[in-house]
Amino acid sequence: MNQASHPASDGPAPAGRLVVVSGPSGVGKSTLLSRVLPRTGAVFSVSATTRDPRPGEQDGRDYFFVSRPRFEEMVRQGQMLEWAEVFGHLYGTPAGPVLENIRAGRRVVLDIDVQGAIQVHAKMPQAVFVLIVPPDEQTLQARLTARRTETPRQRDLRLGKADQELQAARDSKVYDDEVVNDDLDAAVERLVRIIQQESGKA
Repeated sequence: MNQASHPASDGPAPAGRLVVVSGPSGVGKSTLLSRVLPRTGAVFSVSATTRDPRPGEQDGRDYFFVSRPRFEEMVRQGQMLEWAEVFGHLYGTPAGPVLENIRAGRRVVLDIDVQGAIQVHAKMPQAVFVLIVPPDEQTLQARLTARRTETPRQRDLRLGKADQELQAARDSKVYDDEVVNDDLDAAVERLVRIIQQESGKA
């Protein structure tokens, strides 16, 4: 055996990739990602929020649940890749873990709203942006009702916001792909293909 032979170590590092997923409440992003992430090996970026946990949510897994003063301090210190206020609560993406995973060659998936995605695009236009859309308004209403996490008034507010959010997303020209979450299996397959593409932008 040639003892001088060593694996190449000076080649290019594996290219990490950021995929940003957005869509209105009730469109099924969480269900999609729960099936997609294990198949792709992508890292899910946990956001921070000032809202209270919903039943079954865990700190550090679903969100980092923090106080408003703590969140505002993180913003002042430049620790957020993006942040926004939605329905009276602050949401944001801590920048450190995202950038570390990308540098390590991993695919990172963000589940954030349109406002946040536009902020990320301004800083990282090479990321891939995917909009998850419902097949129609009636389906979205049924999903929000079945979720039972909001009052009827809150549900109606979210329905009214959904059309505005989808229009704002399309007007922004930020999103590279749309995935219609009608047939769950088909939507999963499409999102898996998007995440597993070898390069970011065509």
